[in-house]
Amino acid sequence: MANTNEQFKEAMSLCRDIFSKKLYDYKPSWRMLRPASLTDQLFIKAKRIRTLEVTGESLVGEGILPEFMALINYGIVGLIQLAKGYADKVDMTNDEAMALYDSYAMQCLELMQKKNHDYGEAWRDMRVSSYTDIILTKLERIKEIEDKNGLTTVSEGIDSNYMDIINYSVFAVIKLGEK
Repeated sequence: MANTNEQFKEAMSLCRDIFSKKLYDYKPSWRMLRPASLTDQLFIKAKRIRTLEVTGESLVGEGILPEFMALINYGIVGLIQLAKGYADKVDMTNDEAMALYDSYAMQCLELMQKKNHDYGEAWRDMRVSSYTDIILTKLERIKEIEDKNGLTTVSEGIDSNYMDIINYSVFAVIKLGEK
């Protein structure tokens, strides 16, 4: 059986490379995204994945894999934005953004390791389309929490949902890469 930790790190490395290249092109311009806008950006990526899964047709020529990778990167942006708040202008360097990226990627790895232990690698027997549906559900939960100004009674917060979205997306990158 494949080593989940190594596969996770490889998938995150691919996403990190894209994130770094986009920082070079745009700097951390995403610092201006308010929470609801970031949630909507994640939503359109996940919705596009579902549409491609259902129709099997892409008119813009990009497939499902890049969209899952975008979910990973935007999920990490979400974690950064939760911690730092949004800004009215770019207020961090590319190096600072990469350091934050690496820190949150490590937190996601640690969470995955704990859950993967407890769930016995159940993700390996799931369909990629199930990851998509779970991600869309988590985005709906985030919207509800945002609409309630972050207040929950018994539920996990937005950060936990972002981390789950990232981890399910990593699983999708791994499975799609195995095909």
